Amino acid sequence: MSPQILVDGLIAGSMIGLGAIGVTLTYSILRFANFAHGDYLAWGAYFALALSGALGSLAGGALAAPIGPFSFGWSLPLAALAATALTAGLALLVDALLFGPLRRRGSSVIILVMASFGAALTLRSLLEFTFTSKPFYYTGELQIAVRFAGMRATPDQLLSLAVALVLVILVHLLLTRTAIGREMRAVAENPGLAGVAGVDVRRVVRTVWALGAVLACMAGVMAGLLIQIRPQMGLDLLLPLFAAAILGGIGSVPGAMLAGLIVGVGEAATVAVVGAQWRAAVAFVILVAILLLRPQGLFGRSDG
Repeated sequence: MSPQILVDGLIAGSMIGLGAIGVTLTYSILRFANFAHGDYLAWGAYFALALSGALGSLAGGALAAPIGPFSFGWSLPLAALAATALTAGLALLVDALLFGPLRRRGSSVIILVMASFGAALTLRSLLEFTFTSKPFYYTGELQIAVRFAGMRATPDQLLSLAVALVLVILVHLLLTRTAIGREMRAVAENPGLAGVAGVDVRRVVRTVWALGAVLACMAGVMAGLLIQIRPQMGLDLLLPLFAAAILGGIGSVPGAMLAGLIVGVGEAATVAVVGAQWRAAVAFVILVAILLLRPQGLFGRSDG
């Protein structure tokens, strides 16, 4: 495998890994696969796009001027921070209107999964209705790739990889070194027992929705910065997200990130060897293989 394929795969995999963390946390605590998670990613990208444009206009273009070697100005980082709050609010709203009432009624897992399908279709349609299906870009600036050790990457790509790794470390510390993190792990192990022990399960559920949405938003901003922004971008990334979440082991944050990098490298190698039309098959093959050979994933625990 050439070094360039490895770099391209790690950059793409960092976006997949961030989104997969939200999937694995939601599944481990709420016990169902949320197929609307990819659309939170798309909504986060569009929130940042709208806010970045508004900030750039209000500041007379001063905030839109590129920062150093990067293609974007201060308007995008500021917009991304605000977009994380909006995306978290969207996830909490969907939970309050849809998933929360279903949980209180004791609905089965399949009902929750089908409800998430409906939520995904609704969110995607609203995006297309609001912004149309035309692709957008955060910036039109061109970048010169940095060359090192026979590899090349743009400053935006290197920054995205660094941001993803920092976020993974912060989430891992949140889960292992804070009270809310311990409560989240307790609810993941046994929600009923955690509630009896005094854990506010509802607060934990809200925290998981918000945290997963924040990470999805950042993954969406990264995808929009490096590729393009489209209403279908969340759907395109959905299968890789689930493949990474299952490969890493449900509930494992480092596992989801590592698995995302593996999926990304696999996609990059496939594009280089057999063509871009086979990219989507990589996540499917990985998903089937891990379900057959090691269902608990790389860092998951076997029920047996």
